[in-house]
Amino acid sequence: MRIAYRVETVRAAEQELMARLPPGTLMQRAAAGLATACAGMLGRVYGARVVVLAGNGANGGDALYAGARLARRGAGVTAVLLAPDRAHPDGLAAFLRAGGRVTDDPYDVLAGADLVLDGITGIGGHGGLRPDAVPIARAARGSDALVVAVDLPSGIEADTGEILGEALRADATVTFGAYKPGMLIDPAYAYTGAVRHVDIGLGPHLPSVPDCEALQHADVAQLLPAPTGESDKYRRGVVGVVAGSARYPGAAVLAVAGALHGGAGAVRYVGHAAEAVIARFPETLVSAGPPAKAGRVQAWVVGPGLGDGPGVEDVLASDVPVLVDAARLGRGARRDQRLGEAGDDGFGGVADVPYGPRAAV
Repeated sequence: MRIAYRVETVRAAEQELMARLPPGTLMQRAAAGLATACAGMLGRVYGARVVVLAGNGANGGDALYAGARLARRGAGVTAVLLAPDRAHPDGLAAFLRAGGRVTDDPYDVLAGADLVLDGITGIGGHGGLRPDAVPIARAARGSDALVVAVDLPSGIEADTGEILGEALRADATVTFGAYKPGMLIDPAYAYTGAVRHVDIGLGPHLPSVPDCEALQHADVAQLLPAPTGESDKYRRGVVGVVAGSARYPGAAVLAVAGALHGGAGAVRYVGHAAEAVIARFPETLVSAGPPAKAGRVQAWVVGPGLGDGPGVEDVLASDVPVLVDAARLGRGARRDQRLGEAGDDGFGGVADVPYGPRAAV
């Protein structure tokens, strides 16, 4: 499981830890982890062409220090300073001492780069990339280089995962100390690429309860029930599926397939695509409906490809968990809005799905 903390929480932990360490220690830890990750992606560091996109502040400092480490290992490292008068002074000095160079023409070096370090903005950035950074970010993304984000991709909102302007999509992200919620939430999640976490010692200074959690494949596997010798199809749980139509029979087949592959002991299907379902999964228990008369289930899936078919109200009135297709949820919400305008309280039916034992996808 990946757990994430908001920016203010991470910064508080950093301040607490920095008060106990010599100045610059955290930045050196981050830069060392970043350089090691980049070396692994390059495979051969000596002779590799690396471009550092360095903004002002700590994020740019991390990138410059990492660039210095790669330069000392034989890489040809060039820095593009997005704010030359505000570049991290110590990081820039270390970078130049290591043999790195600074260029005023980012486009030529980006065209020939093997790896680009995105240190334009850090966790404090808001509102997307600044206009002067946009063409440089586009050139980086348009090159054949691997784009590696420093802590998080520049331009995303660290706390929310929103993208409120232009952002630089990374092939990989090396994050420090803790994951940030925006890295685990769409649409920003799609900009992070492969994510590597570098431990810089924040763990003991972070709260025990994170701000965000994201399950990984291994977590989901542990949650799925494992059948035993005494398990029969009913003991393992029955999933009811109300999905598909004459126009969209594939939606029913896919929903039933998901339930079966998820470990359900049996699947009851109610809908207009029974022939397609039985043809693919003859073990399915098919019912003519309505769902309330289909037989006992421990959970329902309703909505994929259903169109305006019946059964939604029956399912939502049941006392078991329900997974609701997002399109169906939207139609229900609009219906409830109309009812509310006509004098209903507006909170019946599908409108209350997100707040009970229900989920929308």
